[in-house]
Amino acid sequence: MGAAHPIVKLVLRHFGRRLRFVFRHFPLTQVHPNAEPAAESAEFAGAYGLFWEMHDGIYENQDRLSPPLLFALAKAWGLSERELRDALVSEKYAPKVKSDFIGGVRSGVNGTPSFFINGHQHLGTYALEDLVLAIESHLHANAL
Repeated sequence: MGAAHPIVKLVLRHFGRRLRFVFRHFPLTQVHPNAEPAAESAEFAGAYGLFWEMHDGIYENQDRLSPPLLFALAKAWGLSERELRDALVSEKYAPKVKSDFIGGVRSGVNGTPSFFINGHQHLGTYALEDLVLAIESHLHANAL
């Protein structure tokens, strides 16, 4: 999802309120060893109404993703590093992340990024033009 993150931001800006973006965790821990704690950290921040802020911070700094980065992001948003550390150690948010992952597998996701538009898996690329065209097509079809 890292490479797609700036594209998603552009798509969201392009469609504005006409688009509802839903994010599901799909941590590929064998490829990204810090993916699971990152997902759990986003859920921790979400408990304080700061999911998207943490999400964006994680993806905008994916090249240096590590526990110290997660703690720094939490602190930057006024969240307690100690509480985040405790949540990660206790795996407080692991069930949510696991549920998202299992749901993805059941939906046919086998990698990231994966996109669904109105419940249909988008099999095209995540290039801006491709996503915009696919979403516009679904919006037009639903307007008929």
